[in-house]
Amino acid sequence: MVRPRGWFRSSSARLTAVATGVVVAGALIVPLASTATAEPAGNTEFFSSFEPGDPRPTWTDTVETGPSGKPKTGGVTSADPTRIAGDISDQIVEVTANGENTGAGEVAENLVDFDPGSKWLVFEPTGWAQFRFDQPVTITRYALTSANDHPERDPRDWTLLGSVDGEDWAEIDSRQGESFSDRFQTKEYAVDTGTAYRYYRLDITRNGSGDIVQLAEVQFAGKDAKPSKPHMGTAVGNGPTSAPAAKTKVGFTGTHALRFVGSHSGKGRAYSYNKVFDVDVKVTPKTTLSYVIFPELLGDLTYPSTYVAVDLAFTDGTYLSDLSAKDRRGVPVHPRRQGEAKTLYADQWNNIVADIGKVAAGKTVDRILVGYDNPAAGDGGFRGWIDDIRLTAKQPEKRYDSVADYVITTRGTHSSGAFSRGNNFPATAVPHGFNFWSPMTDAGSISWLYSYHAHNNAENKPDIEAFTVSHEPSPWMGDRQTFQVMPSPAEGTPDADRKKRALAFSHDDEVAKAHYYRVKFDNGIVTEFAPTDHAAIFRFRFPGAANLIFDNVNNDGGLTLDPENRTVTGYSDVKSGLSEGAGRMFVYATFDKPVTDSGMLPGGGGKDVTGFFKFGDADTVTMRIATSLISVEQARKNLELEIAPSDTLETVRDRAKRAWEEKLKVVEVEGATEDQLITLYSNLYRLFLYPNSGFENVGTKDKPKYAYASPFVPKEGNDTPTHTGSKIVDGKVYVNNGFWDTYRTTWPAYALLTPKQAGEMIDGFVQQYRDGGWIARWSSPGYANLMTGTSSDVAFADAYTKGIENFDVKGAYEAGMRNATVTPPNDNVGRKGLRKSIFRGYTPTSTHEGMSWALEGYLNDFGLANMAQLLADRAKDPAEKKRYAEEAEYLRNRALNYVHMFDERVGFFQGRDDDGNWRLSPDEYDPRVWGYDYTETNGWNMAFTVPHDGQGLANLYGGRDKLAKKLDEFFATPETAKFTGSYGGVIHEMVEARDVRMGQYGHSNQPSHHIPYMYNYAGEPAKTQKLVREITSRLYLGSEIGQGYPGDEDNGEHSAWWVFSALGFYPLQMGSPNYAIGSPLFTKATVHLENGKKLVIKARNNSPQNVYVQDLKVDGKPYHKTYLPHSLLADGAVLEFTMGPKPSKWGTGAAALPPSLTKGSKVPQPLADVLPNSSAATDDDSNTEAAVTEVTFEAKRPGELVEFYTITSGKSAGSDPGRWVLRGSRDGKKWTVLDQRSDETFTWRQQTRPFKVAKPGKYTYYRLEFVGDARVAEVELLAKPGR
Repeated sequence: MVRPRGWFRSSSARLTAVATGVVVAGALIVPLASTATAEPAGNTEFFSSFEPGDPRPTWTDTVETGPSGKPKTGGVTSADPTRIAGDISDQIVEVTANGENTGAGEVAENLVDFDPGSKWLVFEPTGWAQFRFDQPVTITRYALTSANDHPERDPRDWTLLGSVDGEDWAEIDSRQGESFSDRFQTKEYAVDTGTAYRYYRLDITRNGSGDIVQLAEVQFAGKDAKPSKPHMGTAVGNGPTSAPAAKTKVGFTGTHALRFVGSHSGKGRAYSYNKVFDVDVKVTPKTTLSYVIFPELLGDLTYPSTYVAVDLAFTDGTYLSDLSAKDRRGVPVHPRRQGEAKTLYADQWNNIVADIGKVAAGKTVDRILVGYDNPAAGDGGFRGWIDDIRLTAKQPEKRYDSVADYVITTRGTHSSGAFSRGNNFPATAVPHGFNFWSPMTDAGSISWLYSYHAHNNAENKPDIEAFTVSHEPSPWMGDRQTFQVMPSPAEGTPDADRKKRALAFSHDDEVAKAHYYRVKFDNGIVTEFAPTDHAAIFRFRFPGAANLIFDNVNNDGGLTLDPENRTVTGYSDVKSGLSEGAGRMFVYATFDKPVTDSGMLPGGGGKDVTGFFKFGDADTVTMRIATSLISVEQARKNLELEIAPSDTLETVRDRAKRAWEEKLKVVEVEGATEDQLITLYSNLYRLFLYPNSGFENVGTKDKPKYAYASPFVPKEGNDTPTHTGSKIVDGKVYVNNGFWDTYRTTWPAYALLTPKQAGEMIDGFVQQYRDGGWIARWSSPGYANLMTGTSSDVAFADAYTKGIENFDVKGAYEAGMRNATVTPPNDNVGRKGLRKSIFRGYTPTSTHEGMSWALEGYLNDFGLANMAQLLADRAKDPAEKKRYAEEAEYLRNRALNYVHMFDERVGFFQGRDDDGNWRLSPDEYDPRVWGYDYTETNGWNMAFTVPHDGQGLANLYGGRDKLAKKLDEFFATPETAKFTGSYGGVIHEMVEARDVRMGQYGHSNQPSHHIPYMYNYAGEPAKTQKLVREITSRLYLGSEIGQGYPGDEDNGEHSAWWVFSALGFYPLQMGSPNYAIGSPLFTKATVHLENGKKLVIKARNNSPQNVYVQDLKVDGKPYHKTYLPHSLLADGAVLEFTMGPKPSKWGTGAAALPPSLTKGSKVPQPLADVLPNSSAATDDDSNTEAAVTEVTFEAKRPGELVEFYTITSGKSAGSDPGRWVLRGSRDGKKWTVLDQRSDETFTWRQQTRPFKVAKPGKYTYYRLEFVGDARVAEVELLAKPGR
């Protein structure tokens, strides 16, 4: 592959700086007034994207000379820190190899792209790579750099050859048995060729093992290398070669950017201020400076490349870096302060905007500089890119007439599977709607539908290949039930090839809102659409010929064109592998203009799904489209019900906007920046986007009747082109939720902000249980086998404890109890490993991620216990009351079983095998290692997964002070993304957690989200306050360029975390009606509660520095606890915080702690079975069973007080016990009745039921006497050890 060199074609895409401040007052949003100031004469504008036609740098690799006459540099050279001394690899003009992994971009050119983060990979156990220089060179050394993962793929044996003509080769060096001790390790080798060769060839003859060879980098050093300079290097280049979430080898816009690079020449301060442009720009009060910056991570986890900023030299001898100017993130525009703030993400583009007119009005910019200033430089150096430098006095017109106008749906799309800043797509929909409507930058994908930057075309402009109806819950779950449309300007028959039909655009010409989407393509075509629940209206504007192409992801579907009646119908069977139960979707669409030509097309998703309509030279074409999972006729009916003949795009848009306003205006804030308002309302949009209705109105508008095509039970017939074969079930069902992701924050948010809607949605998931017998762990839409925990249990119990009752409460409880007590029939439902874990108190390592299943189970048991207690308290029937009370006590004890997973030898939770042995010895255990026991995380991040019993957890660690120290160590131990464990390589969650830069804390993923609030349990709430404020202020930035999140957003979970934390409290103890107090972000926030009351949160003296709570009053009365009951908030209240810059004594007393299951300082001792493993009925396995009439047991721990016993039903119905007597004896001769039951039933097979002993005592022998023949799978007698 020939390496590109020199200047390339320009791109017209430009990033527009945002410059409008706003305040929110009720639903009215108005811009802040600007001070009227006379504009100075002279030029006030400058812009360069480093493209041909833009202003080119006046200086290259040139340091600034300060007012003293001395160069502004020290401790820095221009050498690239990733290169060996004397490197001449930049003279290589061509790289070839015996093979490449082109699909993943792991090509030979990566070997000399100056980036260890990329690699060359070939699917062979041996391989060669050949390098051609622009002229013959004599080398003195060469170096190889290992790739990012799989050490077995590293070269072990190789020969380096040289050639003058590429035909005849001479051996230069040969190595055998080499190895690399670390990833990204560079090893140098000295050679003495004495000959200048133009061609060099690395012939790898053996790898570590396996059938793959990979290598990150090859370098050559020669005698004629240019010496480095005593300052930073700055020059125009082709952009970063490795960018996990962006297009590589281009700028942010265009195909070029400014590269900065340097190596540290010593310890301590390292700095260099290089001049780039000679300008003459007048600064007005409105002038802003903006640029985008891409700091590269070169292995140093102090992130030195982030200590960079654009600086300005004024004609009066001053510099912007000396004037305390701040960017809109609140960080001074000074390279040192930018690095210290940790707001710049490495290996990501970061948008910086600063209102410099506030500090520099009246000055004249003479030079534009790039500064590096690191106060504590170590070994190595720094490197990165800057693009789109702009100085402007023009402020873009931005009007916020509504809270809905703050929503940006492209937020989170500057992502990929390698690094997530949300991993969203720009879904336009109504709240909790049936359909999503979205643009697609990759019309062949059922995962990443839309990428803000990574899918850009060769000119580095985004282009759209289709507009789609989607039902995607996340890219990891994949899309389903899709249908695409795309405008085309073709004069003749349009071309359906995705790359050829794609239309380029600028994000500046894109409006992406919850209620409305619009894009103007570079060729003048405009597409806009607005949604209803099951339908949408599209309007296309054409400057010339008008065509619409209809298509799908693949050929799994059908399309029927009816040009005479201006309609399109069809069906779609498109679905991802995790779209369990997804049935056929039907489409019905009409058009307002005559069709002049039509037909099926080749080149798209397939011959059965791709066609077109031509509309002559119509200026506009309006499409009305609806979908159904029942039939084509129901799709037509859905369209008629939701979009009237008199409707226009504007009326549909405005209805959708009002629907979103009703949701979004629930929170009103004061003291927020524009970016914070975008973050707030975009987060609320994501929260209320999911979960989704799965039902349709099969009745009339006046007499609706709701039904759905069931994804939870087998089909009743075959699908046809016009009707589903799925069973049609009456009722409302909700889908699209992964409860492992959402239970921590989204469901508590629904409970507080929209309790009525929460109840309806809960009932929609309980409908899954009523229909299919289970509630999905991951509903997409049916029973997907993914993630750990049956977390709908605690989510729905939590809502019930908070007073929500407008759902089938008993049905929800039954579904939870089935999860908690019944061995599931397959891995798609229920709790994995339950057949044994329910008896042992822990899930063994024989179950994949068993320890994570166990810890999630304890938390779910806690929620169910609280729900059962409330049901018992409210029950009228004595038998029902008794049963609920017994189950509540039993589940509370099970919630304490986390002690069985705590290995006191290592001080962490870890897995145990079936025999009770710990997975690793203390010498082997390392909490930094990912996987094995831990779902998407490591031992550190699971060390605090007991939010329901903080006191018990503290006791495990030796007391509250020890819990605090454990937390301190957690936040001080850096994540390196090197301990990949069972994953075998780096997964995106690892690098995201690393780049959070808060020790081991991975806010990028859910297992960490409660941890900052655990300091409240330790009696040190100030540390919670500091951490929470840092997270809300620093990790949700970049919304304006498609970022905004630090990891996968996951159905509103990340969004709800921010909303709660910004309000100042968080649902730490899920399954209970309490919230832990943090640090409110705004000076005032008002939650407009559904009952008409208001929850007002005021924070006096609040500021970015004043993050610590000094005092709190609730309704005017002093409040000293670090938690708030839901009833207090839900009934309306005024919380008045006083904030300060230093920690206070507030909330540090023992009485201030949040509630826990455990009281006192002892480690919890949950109930445990006293029976030996001596028969099928006592072998801790519900898959075995025994016929029983009378069974006598000898306790393995005689003398303990048996308080409970359990009986588990067998696999076959009709033989369950219904009546029995439990007796106890100390000598095996004299027996005492302890408990007796009659008329008992078992609803399910392999169901474990608990029973409380009526007259407990300490006995050696126990006898269960059943009335009639019975079969049981297991019997337990439960006592607290030592009691």
